[in-house]
Amino acid sequence: QVQLVESGGGLVQAGASLRLSCAASGRTFSSYAMGWFRQAPGKDREFVAAISWNGDRTFYADSVKGRCTISRVIGNNTVFLQMNSLKPEDTAVYYCAAGPVYGGVSTEYRYWGQGTQVTVSS
Repeated sequence: QVQLVESGGGLVQAGASLRLSCAASGRTFSSYAMGWFRQAPGKDREFVAAISWNGDRTFYADSVKGRCTISRVIGNNTVFLQMNSLKPEDTAVYYCAAGPVYGGVSTEYRYWGQGTQVTVSS
């Protein structure tokens, strides 16, 4: 069993930065790929970024590529999403997810956090 708790969201102006954190508990965390997804009001949940179980591979949605960096610290079971140059269209609830398959498909992730709100004003 893996439990995930996100933090770090907030209200910022366009152009600002935020770093989201995801604290994981559970013995199997280190063997799971991790992903960040987001869901804006009235829209489907969409992929943002993913990192492999050992951190050697990452990939990003085109909408955030070059502005976001996903990283993980296996020793303290934490995953981060550094977001720079934020835009109003980045406004959404951001979710951390863990699963055995490294990828951008939400159905392949087994565990989900409760989400953290990110609001970017223009």
